[in-house]
Order: sequence, then C-alpha cells, then structure tokens
Amino acid sequence: MGQDLSRIASVYDVVAEEYAKEFSGEHEKKPRDQQVLLEFAQKIGRRSPVWDLGCGPGHTASYLKNLGVDISGLDLSAKILEQARLHHPDIHFQEGNILDLEFNDDSLAGVVAFYSMVHFTEGQIEVALSEIYRVLQPQGILLLTYHVGSETIHLEEFLNKQIDVDFMFCSTDFISSSLTKIGFTGIEISEREPYPGVEYQSRRAYVFARKPIS
Repeated sequence: MGQDLSRIASVYDVVAEEYAKEFSGEHEKKPRDQQVLLEFAQKIGRRSPVWDLGCGPGHTASYLKNLGVDISGLDLSAKILEQARLHHPDIHFQEGNILDLEFNDDSLAGVVAFYSMVHFTEGQIEVALSEIYRVLQPQGILLLTYHVGSETIHLEEFLNKQIDVDFMFCSTDFISSSLTKIGFTGIEISEREPYPGVEYQSRRAYVFARKPIS
C-alpha cells in the first residue's frame, strides 16, 4: 500500500511558507544540480511544453525558465502552489497528481521530477514513471532525482511544524530496472555524495531518460 496522497498534500500545506524560505535558493548551493539542470535545458532546447512535476515552491521551474526553458509546474499542495505563484508569477502552476496525470498521451516534450517521488513506495514510483512515459512525446526527456538507499524515515516534525509523513529512499537498481521495464531508453544515471552543511546527508542520484520513437 502506498502513502495517502491527501496526507502528503497536507504536510506541504502546513509547511508551505517555511519550505519556500528554506529551499528557494538551494540550487545555487549545489554545483551538480546546476550542471544537470543546464544539461536538461540544452537537451530540451526550444521544445515545449515542459512540466516540473512535484514542483513545490517553484524554485526548480524558475531556475530552468532562467535557462530558457518554457516550463510550468504541478503539485499536490494548494498552499505550496500559492508560494510558487507568489514568488514566480511569470510561471504557470496548477494542482495535480503525478500518479494520475491530466495530460494527453504523447503531449509533453519534457518532464522534471526533482525529488518529487520521495514520499512514494516502489509501487507508487512505478505508477508515476508509467504516467510520465504515457504523457511524454516520442523522444521526450525525463529528468528525475532521488535519494539513494533502502531506508524509510518517518518524520513527525519538519521545519518546526508538526507533521506525519514518511520519506523513502530507493536503489538505483530499482529505478534503472523500472525505467527499462516501462520502456524508457537512453537511461543515464549518476550519483553524488551530499554537500556537507547544505542538505540532508544522503547520497543523491540524477537520471536522464527518453521515450523512444516507437
């Protein structure tokens, strides 16, 4: 059984303002993030539409927009989308569910999912990846990031707020095999150690993958 999506949304409703303050400038502190986002922007070029799924307060979408990507953002949490719209009024944001995307088949040029599956079980991750595959255009590009590992961390407090949610790590073998099984090609996965004093001290992974032409 997966985590309840309404519970995940409620967590980010509770911490929305604090989350936006804490994480809005995080990419500027992480050189590898900057490299990967630039690479995504170069791969996408002027193709559109591109969506940041699980966009949070919009900082990743904003970073990519500044690199020339025509991007919109989607998230479960209405309150965190308020923060996204407040801080990035030039970007379109809407509420939605990555496990049941309201996009047509073969309709998106690119998808960014920056730690947006951190609350999902393996079964939910496979559903999300299948939905992304469905909505991507042939040769559409996915950029996915995740925490590497096998542990589940239960939090009852986050950003000085009372919450109730699990953060789940996953293995690169699982991500790679899931992407391959679903049909993605050109899968490139790189990992890095955490930046001391900048972020939670977990190993991080970046994934590029494409939907094939046929």
